[in-house]
Parts: sequence; structure tokens; C-alpha cells
Amino acid sequence: MAVWTLGLNHRTAPIDLRERFAFASDQLVLSLQGLRRSFETHKEVAILSTCNRTEVYCAGDEVHWRQTLKWLADTGKAHVDVLQSHIYRLEGDASARHAFRVASGLDSMVLGESQILGQFKNAVRLAADSGALGTTLNQLFQRSFAVAKEVRTSTDIGVHSISMAAASVRLASRIFENIKDTNVLFVGAGEMIELCVAHFAAKSPRSITIANRSAERAEMLATQHGGQSMSLADLPMRLQDFDVVISCTASTLPLIGLGAVQRALRARKNRPIFMVDLAVPRDIEPEVKDLSGIYLYTIDDLTQVINSGQSQRQEAVAEAEIIIDEGVEKFMAWLDRRSHVPLIRELNLQADAWRQTELARARKRIEKGQSVDSVLESLSMALMKKVLNGPLRELNHPDGVQREKALEAVRHIFLND
Repeated sequence: MAVWTLGLNHRTAPIDLRERFAFASDQLVLSLQGLRRSFETHKEVAILSTCNRTEVYCAGDEVHWRQTLKWLADTGKAHVDVLQSHIYRLEGDASARHAFRVASGLDSMVLGESQILGQFKNAVRLAADSGALGTTLNQLFQRSFAVAKEVRTSTDIGVHSISMAAASVRLASRIFENIKDTNVLFVGAGEMIELCVAHFAAKSPRSITIANRSAERAEMLATQHGGQSMSLADLPMRLQDFDVVISCTASTLPLIGLGAVQRALRARKNRPIFMVDLAVPRDIEPEVKDLSGIYLYTIDDLTQVINSGQSQRQEAVAEAEIIIDEGVEKFMAWLDRRSHVPLIRELNLQADAWRQTELARARKRIEKGQSVDSVLESLSMALMKKVLNGPLRELNHPDGVQREKALEAVRHIFLND
């Protein structure tokens, strides 16, 4: 079986291209089915789609780069030539190593972050539930999760990690002298927003407000941190009330437009608004960044803040890479053994056919009245001859090189204690 990965991430593609290939969770099952149909025979597939990456993992009898690339380009309505300059193609051990590094947080924008492991597990669970996984990818992913766990427990990879949420607070502190004097709005109520709310709440802002499609979810999160909730429909009218806006939803279209921000700035008499858009696709129209008095940061803009502590983790990275190398070696050995399964199956069938033939002969001899001892003797001799026929024939092969190979194989298989 061949294993291959095709993807783009925060290192290879800008956010305006990545957001075209972001898969909403409710689209993934159909996307998995469409990807499998794009191959001549249904292959094993999985799709990992996060704010920082979209990756397609496949396994089959042979690598199908052209079909995989064309499917991804068609999905994002991009020309193949344009997409090709922003993707990475990985095969075999390189594909396995990449999966292990991603699961371990070594390939993340936030080095050592743990959120990616949960996202990876969700992607695998969805692929399994939709029938898109098989033995090979399932083995790859389960080994990825095991390696990630070992990296997390055996190294300090996450000790100095700076999260997106912490980076957002740091940036806000550069704009506003005291976070305690700010009114903070969070748009969305998912895991990323939960982290952001917790970090900002620790700074005791003047107010915390949660806007979300689910009023119940917004109210629950707001209550946990002494805040209040509001409807997304009120966002354009209420935007002027907030100094800090953090947004991260699964919306496929922007929720905060240029016009709404312009009106908010006029109402605020141009007092600044600090905005962080952690969503892919983006929640805030990119043109907003050009407005005077707006400090808008996307997920890519946070890289510099996040990377400030990465030098402290290089020793942990080296330790993690050793664990990953061992994991890759074991997976590739397993994959190599899998290629011998048809031969092993054929060998078992042949041996069983011999056994059945000799058993049938033995039963007939017993029915004719022959003694059990003589029947067992004949049975054992016949089986011995069948087993040794092939090796003895090869040991008498006319070609000397072939005879030497057979000699070594016979010694190893039959004469090795």
C-alpha cells in the first residue's frame, strides 16, 4: 500500500488562499465521499482542516497525485497551477513523519500547542464514521496519536508554548494601556473563543460580551466569566460599544463588514478598536485593516508574537524528533510487512490444501482397514515430501547463484533454532 499527503498550511500559503480550502465540519462527509469518487477505485482518505492547514491523507495501491491535486483545486475553485506553488506533497515515510509532527504540535504555528491533536482526532473519527478509513490510514493515525502522547509526556515541548489567546492579550496590551478599562466582545463560542475569554477575563476588563448563533451557548460562556450575551443580529449596531473584538466562527462569509466598522468608528469619534480575526475563512472583511483607528490582526499576523518564545523549546524539539523518527521507522516496517500479506495468505492456502488432501487419503486407508500406525506414517511422509519438494528442487537448481540463495534461505527457514 502507498501512503501520500497533499496539503497547504500557514507556511506555504497566505490566509486569502487557505480560506478557500477550509472545510466546514458539516461539509466534510460529502467532501470525503467526493474525494474517494475522484479515484478510479475507492481509496482510504481523511481530511484535516483547521485555521492553519488543510491536508488530504490517502492510502491505496499506488500514489495518485494528479487526481488528488485536481480534486483539491476544484474544491477551492482554484487553478491547478496556482495551487501547485503553495502545496506540499509527501509520500511514504515523509507522509508518516509529517502526520506524527502535526499530531505532536511540531508543525503548528504555535509550537507545541495541544489543540491540533484534538482536531486531528476529530478528523479521523469523522473519516472513520463515513467509511473512508481502512487498515492503513487507521494504523497511521493511531500511531500518530501514540507518538504525540509520548512527545507530550516525555519532553517539555509545551512548557513555553504561547497560545493564540495569550498572543491576543499581549497585542491588546500594546494598544490599550490597561485592559481593565476596555469593553471586550467575543464573536463565536467555540474552543478557541473559550480560551480567549479565559485569558482576557484574567485581566479583568470592564465588560465581557459574547455574540454567537446559539444564544444558549453564548449565555453559558458569558455566565462563566461574569459577562453578558448578545445576538449576532445586533452586532452592526453594537460594534461601537467595544474596544476589543475577538472573532472566531465557522461562518463561510464575513460577519463584520467594512461599512459596519466605519459606522462604529464615527460613533466612537475615532477612538481605536483592536480586532483579532482567528477564523479561516475570515470573519472580518480584510479591507477593515486599512481604516485609521483600526488595529486588525489575522491568525497569520500573530506569528511574530507567538514565535518569540520558540528558541527556548529547541532542545525539546530535538527530543521529540527522535521519538517521531522511531515511530516512523516502526510504521514503515509495519507497512512493509503488509505488502507480504497476499503471499502469506497464498502460502497458508497451499499448506491447507496439502493437509486436506493427505487427510482425505488417510481416512480412506483407515476405512479399508489399514492400521492407524501405518496410516499416520504414510500421512507424515507425504506431508514431509510436499514441504521439502520446493526447497530440494531449488537446492539442485542449475544456476549457481540461485543455488546459493536457496542454500541460505533453507538454512535460515528450516535449520535456524
